[in-house]
Amino acid sequence: MTATANSGAIDPVPNATLDPPAALPLHVAIVMDGNGRWARQRGLPRTAGHRAGAKGVRAVVEECIRLGIPVLTIFAFSSENWRRPPKEVSVLLELFMTTLRSEIRRMVTNEVRLRVIGDLSAFSAKLQSQVTDAQQMTQHNRKLTLQVAANYGGRWDIAQAVRQLGREMLAGQLTPEQIDERAIADRLASADLPDPDLFIRTGGEQRLSNFLLWQCAYAELYFSDLMWPEFDATAFSHALAAFARRQRRFGLTSEQIAAAPSS
Repeated sequence: MTATANSGAIDPVPNATLDPPAALPLHVAIVMDGNGRWARQRGLPRTAGHRAGAKGVRAVVEECIRLGIPVLTIFAFSSENWRRPPKEVSVLLELFMTTLRSEIRRMVTNEVRLRVIGDLSAFSAKLQSQVTDAQQMTQHNRKLTLQVAANYGGRWDIAQAVRQLGREMLAGQLTPEQIDERAIADRLASADLPDPDLFIRTGGEQRLSNFLLWQCAYAELYFSDLMWPEFDATAFSHALAAFARRQRRFGLTSEQIAAAPSS
């Protein structure tokens, strides 16, 4: 089921507050779209939008910690982003590095564990080293796992999982009969984390954009017309309130859900 946060929203939230709803997702995944359009509306270069958007991540991270949401995944840099103008790509990578440097102490203090998924081999040795260091420094933190998808694509993720299965078959460690959905899921980049319960996309677009394709099979979709730099704690609470009102059926009927014993 999908919802939008525009004037014709399926899930309007009257007088929304920052009070946590009754049901919270365990894992929120966000496509942070609209940085460039936000900047253009203000007569600024697209790069200014990306810088403003980087600051917006902190507000959502802090809300996840406050509410006790254990996993947040953000789409920082897709494998398709390399097609953008070279200057914009350069700024995106620079922002990634500077944000890692500026936020690492805050992540340690706030018990945030950093995970970066994606094909990092395309990045500079310096950036790869910085990512490794940041992950090691935060690996024992437990309040929130912040998973950053960088040079990531959902199709890439599935393909690398299948390649790994192929290598295991060639090595005699696996038979074709042992390859099922669980075998593929266990080899995805985020295999040790729960699948997203709530998928949020800002910027008014309504598509997945090759983000966590396998993992979002049963995620609830929420689309906001707000540009990412405008998406604050209040907007996040709107998305969580919409999620709390959904009936997640996982292929069952409403009658089956109603008849199931309460856990």
